[in-house]
Amino acid sequence: MSKLIEVKNLKKWFYVGKVVAGKRKALRAVDGLSFFINNKEVLGLVGESGCGKTTCGKMLLRIIDPTSGSIFFDNEEITYLDKNKMKRFRRRMMIIYQDPFGSLDPRMRIGKAISEPLEVHNIGTPHEREERVTELMEKVGLSPDQINRYPHEFSGGQRQRIGIARALATNPEFIVADESVSALDVSIQAQIINLLKELQEEFGLTLLFVAHDLSVVKHICDRVAVMYLGKIMEMADKKSLFSNPKHPYTQALLSAIPIPDPKKRKKQEILMGDVPSPVNPPTGCRFHTRCPQVMDICKKEEPPLREIKPGYHVACHLYD
Repeated sequence: MSKLIEVKNLKKWFYVGKVVAGKRKALRAVDGLSFFINNKEVLGLVGESGCGKTTCGKMLLRIIDPTSGSIFFDNEEITYLDKNKMKRFRRRMMIIYQDPFGSLDPRMRIGKAISEPLEVHNIGTPHEREERVTELMEKVGLSPDQINRYPHEFSGGQRQRIGIARALATNPEFIVADESVSALDVSIQAQIINLLKELQEEFGLTLLFVAHDLSVVKHICDRVAVMYLGKIMEMADKKSLFSNPKHPYTQALLSAIPIPDPKKRKKQEILMGDVPSPVNPPTGCRFHTRCPQVMDICKKEEPPLREIKPGYHVACHLYD
């Protein structure tokens, strides 16, 4: 299977605070990620809030520029392309934002909002764009009769459907779904997840699905990468990771998923302490300050993300 997206040692540091002795502190939001996403695959990127998931997704689209590292799209490096050279890739990659209301202009009718990417990339005539908008609205479960309404006239779930329609406008190959259901009611979440799954299969989309809800990730993703404090701790196919997680952090995350049966009980791994600051991350393994299986080597040496069996990667000294 061919790779559509590949990143190598990708970093994004935000410099904060005052300059002291000619230096400033760096918030290491993303600190050396290497992974790939196959064509027509859904990769789930999970982890606690603040671990760098959204920053990673935005870097893949070049919404924000990386500090260092490489980004490849369809075997072409796009890491440092300027605005003009990047434009030919823009129509092939889109994003669905977490906040459906915040991502829409409240003064713009939704028909105009959905057609805006077509206008930016000069795709089709005005009549063809109108037909495309009508087609997309029906595809995502909205009535074309609503084309002239404003965002505030829709519910949260409907606004997210508008966001999905807009992301599909230019017929992209790659979409970053950034916490695209976390702001919605649980009943609406299921509808949007099923819609995304149907559209991904119908159009052969490649997705980076950013989320913190592992039960949602299990439903839609093919592979899963688990992030902690700017690093990938574990990455594997969905079935292997959920049935037999290797990293203590992944084990703790999975143990926190509630079972919908009051008669069943399972042992829950309770992580002690707080997530360290990305401005001053721990030496060695980033997770060692909270790990129930910590060893001396964990405090001194950072474990590389290594392949312990075909397709299964883990960054943990337990598997040295």
